[in-house]
Amino acid sequence: MLDRSVLVLNKSWTPIAITTVKRGFSLVFQNHAHIVHPETYEMHDFETWLNEYALPAGVEPPVGQAWLRTTTLQIRVPEVLVLGRYNGVPRRELAFNRRNIYRRDAFQCQYCGSRPGLKNLSIDHVKPVSKGGATSWENCVVACVRCNTRKGNRTPDQANMPLMTEPAKPTWNDGVGLGERVPPSWAKFVRG
Repeated sequence: MLDRSVLVLNKSWTPIAITTVKRGFSLVFQNHAHIVHPETYEMHDFETWLNEYALPAGVEPPVGQAWLRTTTLQIRVPEVLVLGRYNGVPRRELAFNRRNIYRRDAFQCQYCGSRPGLKNLSIDHVKPVSKGGATSWENCVVACVRCNTRKGNRTPDQANMPLMTEPAKPTWNDGVGLGERVPPSWAKFVRG
């Protein structure tokens, strides 16, 4: 439970990081951050959060919420934190790798639209490397093995295989929860 993800917002409520529950509680306990209530967006310090969202150890907590259990208490796990002082936005880039390309394209062939499963997917260079194409966000897409073989060493125009979407470099904010279910409490702050 301590490794569960918590979204961290700066003072202007812009997402800047994802941390663990353990680190999140540490920030709140040290008064560096406040817990944001997932439905009302009220801010709580550690004491007010415990007063409202802590139950004795023997009481059954509500279903659908994550709870951290100690020997004497059960504490509702925070989902979103807002920092008290820091207002910057660190420059972050989503790593360019096979996993993130698959996630960006939702594990879907960008030529035929099929989702044949990971074993039957590959990465295709839109403009082939042999014709000067780069290995980059803007030139790589997910393709099923069948479409990648059919396209061969040609451009989509030459192969008469239009792309479903133009490949683009996602921002870090786009990458939060990319290809995964974003918790509802994060929805107002991140895309997903």
